[in-house]
Amino acid sequence: MEAKRHAAALDGEGLYWIEEPTRADDYSGHAQIQRQAKTPIQMGENWWGPHDMAKSVEADASSYGMADAAKTGGVTGWLRAAALAESTGLPLSSHLFPEISAHLLAVSPTGHWLEYVDWATPILEESLRMEESLRMEDGHAFIFDTPGTGLS
Repeated sequence: MEAKRHAAALDGEGLYWIEEPTRADDYSGHAQIQRQAKTPIQMGENWWGPHDMAKSVEADASSYGMADAAKTGGVTGWLRAAALAESTGLPLSSHLFPEISAHLLAVSPTGHWLEYVDWATPILEESLRMEESLRMEDGHAFIFDTPGTGLS
């Protein structure tokens, strides 16, 4: 498997993780790579609901999970994914939508990394009439201390 060779070649590079080194629905392939690689494997941005995450967890396909709030089923799906992550000890990061994902990670017991994309903020501010942008400081995201996500 080509992905195994690439993962092995990247092992000495000091990477924090290798993200989805093979097809997103290839749970056994990810598990094989994870067993061989020294660098942790992260997958999940292409999970379509908590059931896909459960398949990944069952296969021991990754060291880290990365749920996408839109693909995972919104807030309800995210909370189900967070409960599964907690029950298995899987660190859970977010994929895109930092203005919403920051809130979801804050209530996720194994919350890990917030994927922050600064190119999206101007688009969101204009198209979704954001009242306030997510405040970033020294690599940390600060959620609002008012109700809601800041989207109106």
